[in-house]
This record gives sequence, C-alpha cells and structure tokens, in this order.
Amino acid sequence: MLEGFSNASRIPELRRRLLFTLAMLAVYRIGVAIPTPGIDGKALGEFFESVSNTVLGLVNLFSGGALEQFSIFALGIMPYISASIILQLMTVVIPHLERLSKEGEAGRRKITQYTRYGTVILSVVQGMFISIGLEKLQSPGGAPVVFDPGWGFRFMTIVTLTSGTAFLMWLGEQITERGIGNGISLIIFAGIVAALPSALITTAQFVREGQLQILPLLFLLVLMVAVIGAIIFIERGQRRIPVNYAKRQVGRKMYGGQSSHLPLKVNTAGVIPPIFASSLLVFPTTITQFVDHPYARAASDYLAPGTWAYTLLFVGLIIFFCYFYTAVTFNTSDVAENMKKFGGFIPGIRPGQRTADYIDRVLSRITLGGAIYVAAICVLPTILIGYFNVPFFFGGTALLIVVGVALDTVAQMETHLLTRSYEGFMRKGRVRGRKG
Repeated sequence: MLEGFSNASRIPELRRRLLFTLAMLAVYRIGVAIPTPGIDGKALGEFFESVSNTVLGLVNLFSGGALEQFSIFALGIMPYISASIILQLMTVVIPHLERLSKEGEAGRRKITQYTRYGTVILSVVQGMFISIGLEKLQSPGGAPVVFDPGWGFRFMTIVTLTSGTAFLMWLGEQITERGIGNGISLIIFAGIVAALPSALITTAQFVREGQLQILPLLFLLVLMVAVIGAIIFIERGQRRIPVNYAKRQVGRKMYGGQSSHLPLKVNTAGVIPPIFASSLLVFPTTITQFVDHPYARAASDYLAPGTWAYTLLFVGLIIFFCYFYTAVTFNTSDVAENMKKFGGFIPGIRPGQRTADYIDRVLSRITLGGAIYVAAICVLPTILIGYFNVPFFFGGTALLIVVGVALDTVAQMETHLLTRSYEGFMRKGRVRGRKG
C-alpha cells in the first residue's frame, strides 16, 4: 500500500490530478468558514446543539458543518443531487429525455445542462423557505438568529446560498474532469471526514464527564471496525458469469477460442442509493424545520431520523434506487448484443435476447442482496448509536459513503499506476471501483 502511494508521486499526470483535487477540496473547506451576511453565528450554533440528532444534524453532516455556521455553502451539494434524481426519473417517462440519454456524449451534455438549471431552481426554493424560517428562529436562550429580518435579508440569503451551491456544482465537475475520483462524492466525503475531529473531541469529553461509559464506547468502536470490514468485503464482491468466445478466422489468422467472465458487482450502484435516499428525505424535511405551522412540525417530527417512519421510508428508497440506478447504468441488452457481436456466449444460454434475460435475472438476484446489505449498513449502526447516546451523528450512511468513495478513488489511482507499469496498491488482486 505504501509503495503504491510512493509510485503515485512518480507519475506527473497523476501527481497533478491529486494536487488539483486537494486544492479544490481546500477551496471547499475555506468556503465553509465564510458566513452568510445577517446571521448571528453564536445564536445559530446554540440552536444546532439542540438539534444535532435530527434531520438538520444529518444535513449539517453532509454539508461539512456549513449549515451549522450558515456559510455560503450551507445548502451543500444536495440540490444538485436532488435535481439529478428528478432528471433520471423523468428520463424514464419523458420520450425527449429518453432520446437524449441515448444520443451519446451530446445527449449527456444536454441532460447535464438541464440538471444545472434544476439545481438553481431547487436552491432558490430552499433558500426562500430557509430564510423565512430563520427570521422566526431563536436560540434556546431566546436570542434571535437574524439581525435584521425582512425582504432584504431574504433576497441576500437566496442569492448567497444559490451562488454557493452553483459554485460547489462547478467545483465537483472540475474535480471529476481534471482530478481523481467523482467530484460530487468527494465533496460529500470531505464534509463528513471534516466533522470527525470535533466529534472525537466531544466523545472524549462525554467519557470524562461520565455521560458515556467505556464499555459501550469500546463496543461501538469494534462494531465500526467490523462494519468497515464488511463494506470493503462486499463492495469488492462479484458474481462472475463465464463467457466463451468461438473461434473465427480473419484472413489467414484464427481468433477467439478463449474463455473469460462477465463480472457483476454485488452492489453495482455503490454509494448512490443512500445519497439519493437521504437527499429526497432531507429536501422536504429541511423546509418543514423552518416553517412555523402545526402540520409542518408534525411532518418534521414524523420523519425525524430514528423514527420508524423515517427508517422504513429510508430503507424503501435505498432498495428502489439500488434497482433503479443499476437499471440505468447497466443495460443488459447492450451487453448481450456486444457479446454476440464479438462471438461470445454464455455456456448453455442462446446468444441474443436469451442471454440478456439470463444476465438480467442474475443481476436482479444479486442486486436484492446488495440492496439489503446497503440498507442494513445504513440503518443498523444508526439505531445502535441512538441506544448508546453517542453525541454525534455518524451512522451507517456516512460510513458507507466514506469507505465507498475511498475505494473508488484508490481504484482510479491504481488504474493510472497499472497503465504505466507501476506496482499498484494491492500485491494480490486489485482494488475495484463501482464499475468493476
């Protein structure tokens, strides 16, 4: 592993990509510390101390603490993720978007442009509701959060939050294009990891004060290590379908006659389902947190993290997005057609549609296991942590995102190393990303 990182510094292109990625993440962390005008940071901080285990605590975790400080990046990247979900769902039902998705790079660029417009619209809507809610917000001591309420503050807040989200969207795209890893996922990764030092300090303080016992803490640490090991093991798990290639003659040479396999990952969708599910649950509940109405408060309490309604809905959305994202990114008909075109076939299965049906049946079965695994990882640690009263919101969703993004990034780095004949990170086997 250490030799792999040492080799990474010897490749100029990979070194530039790593430095660019680190620089962009540093810009993101600097922006988290820039507050939005017109906010009493002390009063807002006192308010967030009382809601650390609610949905606002989850939003604050994904934004890397930006919401707690109400910085220019307070909305984080969630509006972009919500817009992506909406566009992908609309692609299934709107013929125009479906045609664009099949037009290759030009169609993808057009859909990306629509996603950007949707991000701005969602940011404006969220900024409006949040600014109105902040004017009515007070700290536990009774201090108002907003210095000078009114339309001037609302307009400034909407412009600031929308601009911050648009900048984060651009930042993520730049990291994906010119850096290493998926930019959007790395921004969420950086926000979660940045919250760890303060969470550890708070935990140590709780242990000293006797609010958290040593044995429960040790049990949670062992559980977290076991969950990380399970994530790494299953994320690298594959179902390999054997594929044989018939011999064919091209000119005077004979080609084919080899055996290979088609790797199907147990969790093809990776960390996308919990991110999508969290984003869909966060969007309406964030708005209701700042709306002073009995129905809004009831909905907010009903869908608060830790409640059975939230847990069941969260699990259902994760399973749905595991199947949906797998179906969008892995077209079994195209795989079967390409296999047939190059003379490949699965032993005992007729090439063409029969092969596509067989691959789809196998993929559906292993996706069910992958969806159950993702839901269990995201829900079980959160429930256990709630029983042990750990003073920070770091459940299975955050753990899955951190480990999954780290594996994908290391896999991309290893690909750069191996293509230039350098030793990778693993001497036995390879680190596989989501795409296998």
